Amino acid sequence: MEDEPRPEDIRALEDLIYEFNRAATGIRDGKYLALFLRDGDGRVIGGLFGWTWGATCYVRYLFVPEELRRQGHGSRLMRLVEDEAKVRGCHQIALETHDFQAPEFYRRLGFEVVGLIDSYPIGHHSVTMVKRLSA
Repeated sequence: MEDEPRPEDIRALEDLIYEFNRAATGIRDGKYLALFLRDGDGRVIGGLFGWTWGATCYVRYLFVPEELRRQGHGSRLMRLVEDEAKVRGCHQIALETHDFQAPEFYRRLGFEVVGLIDSYPIGHHSVTMVKRLSA
């Protein structure tokens, strides 16, 4: 058991799963997408990471530092991702958040709750959300 796996080992596992998924579905259009917020020195202080595959955009991470919240940065990142998702032929955007993170933010952007995991983490719940994209 490794509690601090090397990033290259995680990437190898991701690649193996993607190759399995490609072989099982025949869908070969997987592509990462990322947008970063950087400080004056070019250091990443926030941003968004995800991917597109099989007509779905999946947002894995979105983070805006506390001092930059409520200034439109998160909405702008999500707008840019939505635009790119449409260019890539996606018909939906999916993501997961927690009840203490940003479900209301995503609701305001047109996402709807499609699933919950209670007590993850204990005392809270995980929320799966989807936004259907217009053609």
